[in-house]
Amino acid sequence: MTDLEKAAALGQPSFAWRAGQERRLRMILKMAAGRERGWVLDNGCGVGAYLEHLAPHAEQAIGLEFDIARAAETSNRSLEVLSARGERLPFPDGSFDLILSHEVIEHVDDDRAAMAEMIRALRPPSGENPGGRLVLFVPNRGYPLETHGVYWRGRYRYGNVPLVNYLPTSIRNRLAPHVRVYTGHQLGQLFSELPVRIVQRTVIFGAYDNMIARWPRLGRQLRSVLQGLEHTPLRAFGLSHFWVLEKT
Repeated sequence: MTDLEKAAALGQPSFAWRAGQERRLRMILKMAAGRERGWVLDNGCGVGAYLEHLAPHAEQAIGLEFDIARAAETSNRSLEVLSARGERLPFPDGSFDLILSHEVIEHVDDDRAAMAEMIRALRPPSGENPGGRLVLFVPNRGYPLETHGVYWRGRYRYGNVPLVNYLPTSIRNRLAPHVRVYTGHQLGQLFSELPVRIVQRTVIFGAYDNMIARWPRLGRQLRSVLQGLEHTPLRAFGLSHFWVLEKT
C-alpha cells in the first residue's frame, strides 16, 4: 500500500502540533470535566499527537491504533499504544473515564460496531460518580470541501475537492468510497439505542493553519470569520461535528 493509499484508507494523522490541535485539546479537556485525570483512551491515536498531550493529566493513558507501523512508531515515544480494530476493543467493560475518537469512525469498516464498543468500554455511573465520557470529532457532510480526496478514473486524488459531499449519496460514495461523512441525524443514529446521553453537540470550523502559514493576514481573518460562524446557524457548513456523550 502506497502512502497515498494509506492516507485514503486510514486517514492522515496529525504530525504537527499547531493552533488547530491546541484549540481542539482545550475543547477536549473542558468537556472531559475532570475525567482526563482517570483512565483515558485515545481510540485511533495515529502517531500520538493528542495522546502525548493527554497523558500528563491521566492516571493511565492508552492509545489504540489499527495501523501496526504507526502504533510501533508511537510506542517508541514512551507512550502506551496497542494495535487493534475499533470494532473489537481489547478492554473489559467500563474500563475508561474518558475516550477520545478524533476523526476516526469515518474510516472504520463498521461505524455502528465501533461506536457500541466505545460506549461499552466507558465507565458506567456509580453512586455519586457520573459516567465516563466519549469526546467525538467526525467530518460534517455540510462542509463544502471533501478533505480526504477522491477516486477519479481509478486513481486516488489527494486534496480538498469542492462540493463532493453535496452530490447524491450514491454518486458521492463512488467518488469517496474510502471515507464517510455524517449529517447530525446520521451521527445520532449510531448511538440511538446505546446507554448514553448527549452532553454537547455542535459543528466547528477548522483552524486553517496551512493557509495562515502561506498568507498570514488573510488566513487569520478567514479563521476569525469562520470560527465566529460557529455561534450562528451557519455552523451547519462547518468542518467537523463535535459531540460529547456520557454513559448512563
